[in-house]
Amino acid sequence: MKKMQIDVAVIGGGPAGLAAALKARKEGVEKVLIIERDVELGGILQQCIHDGFGIHRFGRRMTGTEYAQTFIDELEQTDIGVLLDTMVLEVTKEKVIYACNNKDGMMEITCGAIILAMGCRERSASQIQLMGYRPAGVLTAGTVQRYINLEGYLPGKTAVILGSGDIGLIMARRMKLEGMEVKGVYEIMPTLGGLTRNKVQCLEDYDIPLHLSSTITKVHGKKRIEGVTVAVLDKERKVIPGSEEYIACDLLVLAVGLIPENELSIGCGIEIDPKTQGPVVDEHFMTSVPGIFACGNVAVVFDLVDYVSQSAEIAAEGAAAFIQSAEQSSPEYVSIVPSGNVNFVVPQRITAGKETEVSIFLRVKKPDRRGTLDISENGNVTQSRRFATLAPPEMITCRIKVSGEAEVVLDMKEAANG
Repeated sequence: MKKMQIDVAVIGGGPAGLAAALKARKEGVEKVLIIERDVELGGILQQCIHDGFGIHRFGRRMTGTEYAQTFIDELEQTDIGVLLDTMVLEVTKEKVIYACNNKDGMMEITCGAIILAMGCRERSASQIQLMGYRPAGVLTAGTVQRYINLEGYLPGKTAVILGSGDIGLIMARRMKLEGMEVKGVYEIMPTLGGLTRNKVQCLEDYDIPLHLSSTITKVHGKKRIEGVTVAVLDKERKVIPGSEEYIACDLLVLAVGLIPENELSIGCGIEIDPKTQGPVVDEHFMTSVPGIFACGNVAVVFDLVDYVSQSAEIAAEGAAAFIQSAEQSSPEYVSIVPSGNVNFVVPQRITAGKETEVSIFLRVKKPDRRGTLDISENGNVTQSRRFATLAPPEMITCRIKVSGEAEVVLDMKEAANG
């Protein structure tokens, strides 16, 4: 078995991994290594040829490939190591990575710190208990995106989309541009699952209908999908009798949500937040295992890649400080608690007894015209932030000052309540 000694290893070569590796090197870490299971860097951005990336970070609209290439070009000017086509099999609490590839065989990589940046995956048909057979032609939105944008294949001629996640909205437009017929987007919730801008630019601009409070009750066809039955739902999400409708199609695209890719995290005993389905992290994005950090869509599924890069750089700063510190045990923490209209917040905790300014990321439970975020310690409101046009799919980020002396409560008050 080949053995290596690395200061900071980054698992994942997508937008989070690239930003983390570059930041760690800038922070003075000498031996930085990226481990990527694909044959090239860039992650999911390889297949994102639409624009809208980099607005916050670079102040201009970029395609996903352009955004990734900006970091790859910078990486090539450094001595950061890269292992491509390499599968990580295990991460241990002792910060040892076991990985393999065709060139080096099995590898044991001992690290001073590890940054998890594996991204996320899509929910499949079995995870949403879609009724019917499992015929060809039932694909996730990301798979359809790869087929069309990278492989050059059209996976069907007539499509129905289940779920209004951003990838599904973007692929509705993409399929229409490629000459496919898109019968409609069906969303089980009464509100949109993706960004408002994607609804406007991808559906309304191309006359693709959106059906809220609707779902697919059955998939028809055995070898190949022949059609689906759709139905309207009531407030309890039960099918309204008589609302069923059969739609003929040869492609069903699933855009029903993303899940942080955390098998490695769970395998080494990292505490997982049931709300985000990512690791519980502190203000440095360090997990419950000292020296192991998580960033990007592994920590929480972000809506913008700019925030993915931001979280990665926070984690890299934390990893650099960790390996340079003589004190490498787990610190004492106080919790950051969501309240009111706040669904979840990242980070979930901060170092106790340390006054600091923290970047937080949160999502709301319900849409609203506006809201006020009150930050409280010991029952006293210490700061307030005002936000407009709150929507569950859109991440809210800001910086708050905390004393570290008591639990921090984040309470988003809805406009209707004052």
